[in-house]
Amino acid sequence: MSIGFRVLQQPRKVAVEWVERYRTVPVANVSDSMNRMTAGGASLQPMHNKGVLVGPALTVKARPGDNLMLHHALDIAQPGDVIVVDAGGDLSNALIGEMMVAYAIKRGVAGIVINGAIRDAASIGAGDFPVFAAGITHRGPYKDGPGEVNVPIALGGMVIEPGDLMIGDEDGLLCVPFDQVGEVYDRAHAKHAAEQKQLEQIALGENDRTWVMKSLIQKGCAFS
Repeated sequence: MSIGFRVLQQPRKVAVEWVERYRTVPVANVSDSMNRMTAGGASLQPMHNKGVLVGPALTVKARPGDNLMLHHALDIAQPGDVIVVDAGGDLSNALIGEMMVAYAIKRGVAGIVINGAIRDAASIGAGDFPVFAAGITHRGPYKDGPGEVNVPIALGGMVIEPGDLMIGDEDGLLCVPFDQVGEVYDRAHAKHAAEQKQLEQIALGENDRTWVMKSLIQKGCAFS
């Protein structure tokens, strides 16, 4: 086996039913339900106009500035997959642009995450195909490798296994581990419902704010 230059099979992936359920839950609620301990890093921002990113991860570990393995990932991706690329956060060369996004859409890919740079930002920014990246540059990529497909990767300390659930919206990106999608969804759904109720109470002027003073007193805050 050629460590560092290999393509593995995707061992498992989250079911479509979970993809559809998570589509209606804000990423912030999911993050809170995971104790706010997981994030892909603030540098990974939505580059598209609008649209929620949800789907199982097809992971790519790429040499910074090189997109050979990303091209192969696009060729083998199944409809609904999210291609997630760990390119080390390097912004020297763009790994995708307008043409690769068009091909991804044609293939039925659900979105692309690049821990690196993109180009053709105006075209991507005008569209609704979900693209998250760390930056923009006009300089194109090399296509020499090495790299790996369907291996564990990490973005800003967030570990992503092939087939894990990737979600993203205007607040950023999050990975929900394969074995935790059910438990996390139940918590996130309940939190989202509670927040919607709280918004209704705020609109009516009925929200309870006594917890603020109670917390200050409990923590020993002095008042003069």
